[in-house]
Amino acid sequence: MDTILFVAQTECDGTLGKASLEALSAAKTLAGQLNAPLRVGLVGTDVQAAADSLAGCGAETFYGVSGEQFAWARYATDAAALVALCRAAGASLVIGAATSRMSRVLPGVAARLGGRSDTNVTALSVADGKPIVTRWYYRQRMYAELTRQERPWIVSVSTGCFAPYAGQAGTAAVSTVAAELPSGGVRTEVTSMICPSAEEQTIRPDASLLFVTGAGWTKKQADGVAHLEEAERIILQFLAKAQASLGTSKSLVDLSGEGQQVMSFLTHMHQVGQTGATPRHAKGLATCCHGEEPHTVGWRFIGERRAVNLDPNCGWAHGKADVLYVADAFEIMRKILEMMP
Repeated sequence: MDTILFVAQTECDGTLGKASLEALSAAKTLAGQLNAPLRVGLVGTDVQAAADSLAGCGAETFYGVSGEQFAWARYATDAAALVALCRAAGASLVIGAATSRMSRVLPGVAARLGGRSDTNVTALSVADGKPIVTRWYYRQRMYAELTRQERPWIVSVSTGCFAPYAGQAGTAAVSTVAAELPSGGVRTEVTSMICPSAEEQTIRPDASLLFVTGAGWTKKQADGVAHLEEAERIILQFLAKAQASLGTSKSLVDLSGEGQQVMSFLTHMHQVGQTGATPRHAKGLATCCHGEEPHTVGWRFIGERRAVNLDPNCGWAHGKADVLYVADAFEIMRKILEMMP
C-alpha cells in the first residue's frame, strides 16, 4: 500500500498559500481513492500554526522541519528538509504544489531518494488500484496519463486545478524532524526579501481577468504618432482598478531586443503563449494583439475570451475568441476607465 505525504513550505507569515492548499486537496482526494494513509510534512521558521490550520484534513501524522534557516527559498536547505520529511514519513507518493520554490527542489529530492518526479500535474486519479497522473505536453497541445512503478514518486500539482482545502482548524501534534544540512555548510546567504506591494504587482495568478497587451499599443496611431506614455498610463490604471493580471504577446516582448521603445513594466515573465506562460483565469481580454496560434495556445485554460482589434480578419475572428470588438483599443480603454469607479 502506498503512503501519501503532502509537503509544503510556509509563507512569510507562517500560513500556507493557496497553491499549497490546492495540492493538499489533491493529496487528500487521492488518499481517499487509494484508501491510503495521508501524512503532512511542513517546512518553515515555525510550522505549528500551519499544521493547526490543517488539523481537520484527516492526516494521521504531521511532520515539521523548522528553524530560521528554513524560512527562505534556498535549494540546499529546502532539499535537505524535504528529504528528511520523506524519510521520516516513509512516503511512497509525495505531493506538493508547483510553486517556483517547490518546483525548483522536488526533482532533486527525487534524485537523492532514488525515486522519480513528475511536474505540473493537472489531475490525479486511480485505475486498477494504481495512481494515475495527468499532465500536458508540447505547450498544452496534448496530454498524457502516467503511472510509475518506481518509489518514491514525487509529484508537483499545477495551480488552479483543484479547489483549495478549507477544512476545520484545530490543534495538530507535530513530530519534529531534523534535516541533515551539507557537511561543508550552506554557501548561499539570504540577506533580505523585497516584496512589491499588491498595487505594484502586475502578475496576479488569482485574478479573475487576464488582460493581454499586444504590439499595437506601441505603433503609430491614427494621427501618425505613437502614444507609448499614454498606453502605459491606460494599462496600469485599468490593472489597478480591475485588479487584473497582465500578459503580453511575444512580439511585444521581443521589441526591446530590437532596440524599439517598449513599455517599462513588461518583462518576459508576462509573455503568454507557446514560449511563455499558460495562465488560468475565468476571463481574458486581448488588446492590440492579432491572436495568432503561437500566442493563443497560451489561452487554453482561459474561460471567456474577448479581444479588441482593428483588423476584422485577425486570428481572434477565426474561432479563437468568444467576442471580437473591431475598434481602436485606445478609445475602448479610455471609455472603460471613465465607466469604472
